[in-house]
Formats: sequence, structure tokens, C-alpha cells
Amino acid sequence: MDIDKLTFEEAMIKLEEVVRDLEDESISLDNAMEKFEIGVKLSEYCLKKLNEAEKKIEELTRNESGKLKVNEIDLKEDEGSL
Repeated sequence: MDIDKLTFEEAMIKLEEVVRDLEDESISLDNAMEKFEIGVKLSEYCLKKLNEAEKKIEELTRNESGKLKVNEIDLKEDEGSL
């Protein structure tokens, strides 16, 4: 699964599936570890997407006449902070 190609919503659905799978008491240890690793990656991806959305929202400002103005930002510069 290429997580980077998922939308936020798709990643959340997959993460919910992982949680359900991990809650199943009959899951083997090896399978649980694999699912846990996928879950961590999905969680990090979702957090990254939320942080990107927050930054975009913070850049949305009003100009002197009260009209909304969007300032473009470079999200790549902050990727190392995750």
C-alpha cells in the first residue's frame, strides 16, 4: 500500500480498519506487529495532512478591504519537523 497516494479520508478509513483488526483477540503476534507498523505509518501520514491543512488555514488572511486573500506557503520546508 502506497500511503502517500491516499487521501486523508482514505487513510483514516484504513487506520480504523487496522484498529479493528488489532482489537481482534485471535490475531497472531506476527500479524499484529505488521498491522501495528502500518497503523503507525497511517497515523503519521494523517497527522502530516492535518498539519498541512492547519498551515494553509493560518495563511488565509483578510486584506484591508476585508476580502479574503490566500498567501501561498512552501510546505516542504517544514516536513523535517515530523
